[in-house]
Amino acid sequence: MSTPVGPYSPVVRAGPYVVCSGQVGLENGSAGVALAEGGLVPQTRQAMSNVASVLGEFGLGWQDVFKTTVYLTDISGYSDFNAIYVEELGSHRPARTLVAVTALPIGALVEIEAWALAKLDSGDLTADA
Repeated sequence: MSTPVGPYSPVVRAGPYVVCSGQVGLENGSAGVALAEGGLVPQTRQAMSNVASVLGEFGLGWQDVFKTTVYLTDISGYSDFNAIYVEELGSHRPARTLVAVTALPIGALVEIEAWALAKLDSGDLTADA
């Protein structure tokens, strides 16, 4: 999981929901943490891997995701992004919003937020829920 680049939690559980804050294509390399080199395709692969890593902390995966929000800095990368998205998610199709933006933190080209539904344990249900 990449370290947040701002004052926020990378993931929050709220009842049955696990919300993964936007993940960019940060990866650990020999020079430390940096954006995946090579443009949108490697950054998308790494961002999706980072989302999967965050979800994995809760025993979840892409199959548990019901909504994503994606930010691209260049809408001309829409087809390239979709190709990787389908490759990673297979036939699973969560609801999705994709927005073109002027810029993203640290010069990222893509950011992916995901909402997943966790399995409830009997201890997760309270009178206040």
